[in-house]
Amino acid sequence: MKQFIRVMKALSDPNRVRIIKILEQKNLCVCELRELVGLAQSTVSKHMKVLEEAGLVDYHKKGSWIIYRLTKGEESDYAGVMLENLKDWLTEEPLLQEMKARLPQVDRERSCAA
Repeated sequence: MKQFIRVMKALSDPNRVRIIKILEQKNLCVCELRELVGLAQSTVSKHMKVLEEAGLVDYHKKGSWIIYRLTKGEESDYAGVMLENLKDWLTEEPLLQEMKARLPQVDRERSCAA
C-alpha cells in the first residue's frame, strides 16, 4: 500500500506530471528541466526527489551533471504501470506540446551556466 500511495502522490502534482512527460522525450538535468518547466532550480530538485522516491525516475552522473531518466518500473509495479499509461495520456495538452516544441532548443551548457 505504501508504494502505491507514494506513486499516486508523486503524480498528483501537475508540474511533476509535466516533468514525466518531458522525460519521455529525452533524459535531462535539473537545469534543462528548470528551463522547460519554468520553476526555480530548487523546486525542480524537490520534485525530482519525490519522483525518485516513488520509483518513477532515476539518475546517473555525467561529469558534473546529474541526468534524470524515467525508470522501467523495476522497483515498483505501480510506477511501471503508471509510466506505461502516461505514454498515451495528455498528448493534446497545449502546455506539454509547447514544452516538447522547445525541447530541441534546450542546451545543457547554456541552461546550466545561467
